[in-house]
Amino acid sequence: MNSMLLGVNIDHVATLRQVRGTTYPSLIDSANIAVAAGADSITLHRREELTTEGGLDIVKNKQKVGEACTRMKIAGIRPSLFLDADPKQIEAAAESGASVIEIHTGSYANAYHTQSRSLEFKKIADATVQAISLGLQVNAGHGLNYENVKLIAEIIDVHELNIGHSIIAQAVFDGLEGAVQKMKKIMQQARL
Repeated sequence: MNSMLLGVNIDHVATLRQVRGTTYPSLIDSANIAVAAGADSITLHRREELTTEGGLDIVKNKQKVGEACTRMKIAGIRPSLFLDADPKQIEAAAESGASVIEIHTGSYANAYHTQSRSLEFKKIADATVQAISLGLQVNAGHGLNYENVKLIAEIIDVHELNIGHSIIAQAVFDGLEGAVQKMKKIMQQARL
């Protein structure tokens, strides 16, 4: 079995805290609970960012992105770029020096008709093949939940899924530990 990693985005825990301007719920506690429950990594965006709504335009910003990737590599950081499942963007990411891409799955997650969801899934699957052929590690995320994650998790070359909103929302009912464990189980079952 080729296991898949789960990155848990705790932005929405911060959103709950900021609604009242309190010091709770604790981001540190939520990160620790998620890791103890099986999360392989934690994501938290800059304070103005509620969530990401689409991939970066690497083609348009290739020079700046390339410079940033170079600085990151010099500092010992593996650059990862969040982008749409667009062949031109993936090629530009590789040319910019990225080590990892995260494919934006929002269009797939928001497609409610079978035909459009199938089309969006094919774009993600094709983008994964292209990125792997260019030597990039492939992660994916945005809008994934218990109902739609299985198909994405079945793409064998996707290394990690980054999921936040649905896990934090489900934690209202199952607790954070239970929500992380359930998502990880669904992902693992998709790889059997």
